[in-house]
Amino acid sequence: MTGNVDTIAHNIQLALGPVFLLTGIASILNVMMARLARVIDRARKLEAEIAGYDPAASRRATVELGILRRRTTAAHWAIGMCTTAALFVCVVVAILFVGNFVVFRADTIVAGLFIVAMTLLITGLILFLTEVQLAMKSVRIRTEMLED
Repeated sequence: MTGNVDTIAHNIQLALGPVFLLTGIASILNVMMARLARVIDRARKLEAEIAGYDPAASRRATVELGILRRRTTAAHWAIGMCTTAALFVCVVVAILFVGNFVVFRADTIVAGLFIVAMTLLITGLILFLTEVQLAMKSVRIRTEMLED
């Protein structure tokens, strides 16, 4: 019986690293979701008000809506990639745990899934950086408008 408890304790120790990774991904997702919500709110506000704008303001709003659409797309894909990465990390944790109860060669599977998870996370973070860069571009446009 002691051997089984030791094995389970060891499996839990192995799973702790990926669980901390999941916590980090969850924090990143929280930030991404908040940014996406703000972008959507801004786009809805512009869409509701654009009919009352003069032609120059309408053109600026249309440009901003285009940037907001690109930001929404980047944020959407970033969230999807990071969520999928979290799913793969969960599968890795499950395989690490089940691997001691069912006899199969899990090392290659775990390594492959972890590499895929990290690739997805990297892609999600690059897309998030893209969304932030687009946001900065729209701030520069507003600064240019103030200088006119």
